[in-house]
Formats: sequence, structure tokens, C-alpha cells
Amino acid sequence: MTAFLIGLVMLIGGGFLYGRYCEKVFGPDDRPTPAITLEDGVDFVPMKKMKNALIELLNIAGTGPILGPIQGILFGPIAFILIPIGCVLGGAMHDYMSGMISMRENGEQMPGIIRKYLGNGVYKIYNVFLCFLMILVGAVFIYTPGDLVVTQILHQESIVSNPIVWVVYGAIFAYYLAATLFPIDAIIGRVYPIFGIILLLSAIGVGLGIFVKGYELTPLTAQNWMGVHPAGLPILPIFFVTVACGIVSGFHSTQATLIARSVTNEREGKTTFYDMMILEGLIAMIWSAAAMGVYNAGIDSALIGTPSVIGIVANDLLGSVGGLIAILGVIVLPITSGDTALRSARLMIGDALHIDQTKKKNRFTLSACIFVPVALILVFAKINAEGFNILWRYFAWANQTIACFAFAMITIYLLINKKNYIMSLIPGMFYVFIISSYILNAEIGFRLPMNVAYILGVILAIVYAALTIRKGKKQLDGAALK
Repeated sequence: MTAFLIGLVMLIGGGFLYGRYCEKVFGPDDRPTPAITLEDGVDFVPMKKMKNALIELLNIAGTGPILGPIQGILFGPIAFILIPIGCVLGGAMHDYMSGMISMRENGEQMPGIIRKYLGNGVYKIYNVFLCFLMILVGAVFIYTPGDLVVTQILHQESIVSNPIVWVVYGAIFAYYLAATLFPIDAIIGRVYPIFGIILLLSAIGVGLGIFVKGYELTPLTAQNWMGVHPAGLPILPIFFVTVACGIVSGFHSTQATLIARSVTNEREGKTTFYDMMILEGLIAMIWSAAAMGVYNAGIDSALIGTPSVIGIVANDLLGSVGGLIAILGVIVLPITSGDTALRSARLMIGDALHIDQTKKKNRFTLSACIFVPVALILVFAKINAEGFNILWRYFAWANQTIACFAFAMITIYLLINKKNYIMSLIPGMFYVFIISSYILNAEIGFRLPMNVAYILGVILAIVYAALTIRKGKKQLDGAALK
């Protein structure tokens, strides 16, 4: 329990202090925001501070901060230390800077910001890659909440031949379509407060239950501080790819830029972007501690990271009624990320092709183009025994890869504005090492020996840093000549 409590102090205290520092570095002021200057009633819609913050939280918190950290506890109590460090220094800073830079760029979405700061060549690669990721997010975030509804709420098997599975998938699909088509305040802005209450009740209930129930948490020792995974997996890079959204997620940058179009004052940015990532880290800590408690009580390690462990934890800690609320809170998370992921995909494609999205016909056409591949991916994942696992592994890796682009963009922005760019360069280098060593060694990658993957990962991280700084200094010199 000591490591868990220390981690909570690091997360909350560190988040408060470093969040203030990030705000000081960026320097928000009273200039009019895009929500005011570009209001269109569809995507640029002024909304209140707490509504924006709540929507941001629900947008970024999919199944990643639940299932990822739950799987992370298989590495031992070091997870309680690494999650807050990564969240405070990497994830929350990444989300804050992405959202704030978007506001300074007239609500531009990530592809447009990438094009401005990293160049047209990188933009083209990033745009295609990111749109595919958004579509993939939409598919997996129909699959995971759908299976939770079927197995944990309806208590049925989630198999291809069960028609209830496809009815549930269809209902979530229909909601996503509506949320993608209509103005942001017509559906998302109205239902998210309800979803938010369920989410917070879920997290609070599980958090209190850990102490009331007296769950036994493994102490951090000299023997287990480098990870004790039952399958012998190395903590670097596997832990950081596994936990993903609970620490750093490239997907979050796309959601921060989406909400940047609704923020009415730059000074609200810390609460809306930075603090909501800290809150997501808190959710990750709570569920990882709860999972460690039931794992130490003797459940099979194979259940860790599956929807089944969510039901076990919720019902054991909170009983049937409270457990149902907790499970609903977890179901809410992927649904409220999947809808905005597909909305982001529509915005990105529309912006790239210069399509006027104030017209309903154009929004419908774009949405149809997006939802067809989502449906195909979903069917593949369900009918193929290994389909979903394959997609999820690539998604986890791709998610961290997207973050490296965002860290580079933030670094260049800070450099040319003569601010502390090291704060984003170092996390970017670290994650280049993580994604490189992972894909070079993994079964879904190049299958090189781990030591070779480590060496190449370090080299690629150094190259990444050199190219990023070179690009930033070139832009800084160009600005000085104007």
C-alpha cells in the first residue's frame, strides 16, 4: 500500500506543481480564443469551463487507462511510481501544450499544426496515419464497450453467433454516427455531464473500496523494482506500450485540439487539458491498485487486462448495485472516446480536403466514408479469433508513435518562441526509444534480439532529437530574417 500512496502524492502534488510550471512556460493571456472569433455553431462553439474539462476527460479516457494499467500491475508495484511520473512530466504536459498551441493557431487540428511546424512531408505521412488511427479507435471502442455490455450487464457470451452482440454494437455505432454528424453541443455537450457523473462515481467507489476492503498490495522492494512480470517480459519497452493512455497517448492531442475550439479563455487551459490528464492518471492508479488486490487474492493472471477482471473488481468491492455503477463507468469511457475520435477524423479529412463542414450534406458524406471502414474492421475483429488482439497491439504502438509527432511539434513551437523546449524534447526522445525498441523486437514487428533493439532505439532517439532541434532552429532563423 505504501508504493500506491506515494504514487498518489507524486501524481497530485507533482501535477499541481508541474502544471503551474507548464502554464508559466506557455504564458496564457486574455486574447480572444477561436471559440469566440470563429464561432460557427457546429465545431467552434463556446462552452463553459467545467463542461469543456469534463468533455476533455471523457474524450481522452477510453479503455486504455483501465485495461492498460491493469495489465501494467503484472510488472509489480513499480507501476504505482512510473504511472504518476509519466503522467505528470509527459502525458499531461503533452495534452496541455497540444490544446494551447491549437488555440493559438485558430483552433487548427493536429495535422494542420504538424504541417506548420514539422513540414509538408511529415504532414502527409502523419495525416494518413492519424486518420487510420482514428478509424481504428472508433472500431475498437465499439468492440470493448459492446463486449462489456454483453458480458457484464446482460450476462451473455460475446460470440459471433449471438445476435445480441450485433444489436449492442449497432446501438453504439448509431450513437457514434449521431455524435459525429451533429453540432458538438447538440449531443456531446448534453449527454457528457451524465456520463461524467457515472464515471466519477465509479472511480470514487472503487478507490474507497480498496481501503475499506483492505486489499493487499505488493510492497515495492529492491527485488521487484525493475518489474516481475510472470511471463518474464522486460519493463522497457513493454510496460510503457502496455499502460499507454494512463501515461502518454498521442490520441489525446487530437482530442485537446478538438476541445480547443470550445474554450473561451486561454487561462482555462490548465484545468481543461493538464488537470484532466492528471485525473485520468488517478483513474489509472485506482484501477491498477484494485486489480493488484484481486490478483494477489489468487485470480488467474490470464484474466488481468480482460473485461472479466473489471467485473470481478467492481462486484467484489462494491456489491451488485455499486458494481453495476462501476461497470457502467468503465463502459462510458470507450464510448466517449470513440465518438469524438470519429468526429476528429471527420474534421481532419474535411480540413485537409477543404470541405465546408457547416453543410449537413458534406458532413454526412464524410461520415459515411469514415464509418464504412470502421464497420469492416469491427467485423474482422469479431469473426477472426486473433483479429482484435492483432488490431489492439498495433493500436497501442501506433498511439505512442503519434505522441512522438506531437512532442516534436511542441518542442519546435517552444524553441521558436524561446521557451523551455527541453521539457518536451526529453519525453519525445524517450518515447521514440520505446516505440522503436518495441517494434524492432516484437512478434508483430521485426523480431530482433532485445539488446539490438535497445541499441537501435537509442540511436533513433538521438536522431529524432537532432532533427527536431535542427528544424526548430531553422524556423527560428527564418522568423528572425523576416
